[in-house]
Amino acid sequence: SDIPALLSHTRDVLVIEDGEMAVMTASGATVERLDGATVAKQPLRITWDAEMAEKGGYPHFMLKEIHEQPRALQETMMGRLDAPGAPELDGVSYSPEFVRGLRKLWITACGTAYHAGLVGRWVVEHWAKIPVEPELASELRYRDALIDPQTLTVAISQSGETADTLAAAREARKRGTRLAAITNVVGSTLSREADDVLYVRAGPEIAVASSKAYITMLVALQMLALDLAVRRGTVTPPRVAHIIQAMKALPGKAQEVLQRESEVASLAARLADREHMFFIGRGLDYAVAQEGSLKLKEISYLHSEALAAGELKHGTLALVTPGVPVFALVTQRHVYEKTLSNIQEVKARGGLVIAVAYDRDTEITKHTEVVLRIPDTLDDLAPVLAIIPLQLFAYYVARERGNDIDQPRNLAKSVTVE
Repeated sequence: SDIPALLSHTRDVLVIEDGEMAVMTASGATVERLDGATVAKQPLRITWDAEMAEKGGYPHFMLKEIHEQPRALQETMMGRLDAPGAPELDGVSYSPEFVRGLRKLWITACGTAYHAGLVGRWVVEHWAKIPVEPELASELRYRDALIDPQTLTVAISQSGETADTLAAAREARKRGTRLAAITNVVGSTLSREADDVLYVRAGPEIAVASSKAYITMLVALQMLALDLAVRRGTVTPPRVAHIIQAMKALPGKAQEVLQRESEVASLAARLADREHMFFIGRGLDYAVAQEGSLKLKEISYLHSEALAAGELKHGTLALVTPGVPVFALVTQRHVYEKTLSNIQEVKARGGLVIAVAYDRDTEITKHTEVVLRIPDTLDDLAPVLAIIPLQLFAYYVARERGNDIDQPRNLAKSVTVE
C-alpha cells in the first residue's frame, strides 16, 4: 500500500477510488466504474525517486531516516515560513469567517501520529486559544463525539491510508465538520477526502518505526497552530516573528543533536540488558515521553511505559526498583520544579534517572546520573529536538539486542486493516 515499492518502476500513478477498476491492455490503461462508464483521470507524478528509498550506506533505514530529519524539517517549512508575519500554508483554504467561528478542534490519529497530535493540542490551545480534543482514531469512530460544523477535525497519518484514521475522519465528516489532513503521501486516500491538506514532505519512510515523519508532523502542527493564531489575533506580530525565527533554526539544531549520537549509543550499550524502562514528563514533555516509549518498545521489545510525571506516585512508583532506568524530560520551564520533585521520587527508590534537558540547564546535573543535551529553543518547539536522542536510544538498544530494526515483529508500516 506504500508508494516506495513502485519507485524503481515508475513515478506516475493513477489513483483508483472505491467503485472503480483499471483495465490494463498492451497499449495502456483505462479506468472504469463498475457500471462500465469510463472515468477520465490524469496520472499523479510522485516527486520521490528510487534513491530516496535506499539505505545509502546506512546499516538500517531507521538510522538513515533519523539522520535525514534536519533536511526533512527544511522541506516541511520550505516556502511556508518566508513571511515574518504569518505562515503561508499551501493546501489550506478555510475562510477567515470559519476560523473566527471555530469552537473546537479535534485531532485524530493512531500510534506515532497520535503522539504528534498531543503536541498539536498544546500549541493550538496555547497560541490560538481554541479548545482541542485529541482522540485515538480507533476510539473516536465509536464515540458519540460532539462534532459539528463549527469544529475542525485534523486527521494525521503518514501514509494517508490508515484504516482507523480514515474511518474516524469519514465519521466526523458525516457530522458536518471541516476535515484537514496532515500526511506524507501525495494522492493518498486521506488527502483526497480532506477539505484542507498539509503535506509534511518527509520523503519516503521505509522503517516501520517512524522518525522523520513524526518530527515533520510536529512542525506541520506548529505551523497550523500559528496560522490559526494569526487569523484569530491571539498572538502579537512580534511574537509571531519570534516563533517563525525559532522554527527556522530547528533544522540546524536537530543536526547538533545528531552530532552527539555517540553519547546515546554508549548509554544504549550500558542499558540494553534491562527489561523495564519508564519515561516521564509534564505537558509537552509528557507527549514526547509517550513517543519515546513507543519507539523503544517497537524495536527493542523491552517493556516500556510513559507517564505524566505527576502520576508516578499514584501507582507506577511501586515498579521503580534499584537500577530501573527512568527517562525524565525536563524542557518545560513552567513545570520544571515539579518535574525535579518527581525525579527525586525516583531517586529515593534507587531508580537510574536519565534526563533530556537544554544545554543551558546547569541545575539538572545535580539531580540526575545522565543528561542527554539538546540545544536551547522555545519550550513550545522543544519536542522537535527532545525526541531525537530517544529515537537514537531506541535504535541502539535494538541493535545491541540483535533485533530486526526496520521490520520489527508483528508490526507493519501502513496499517490498512482494522
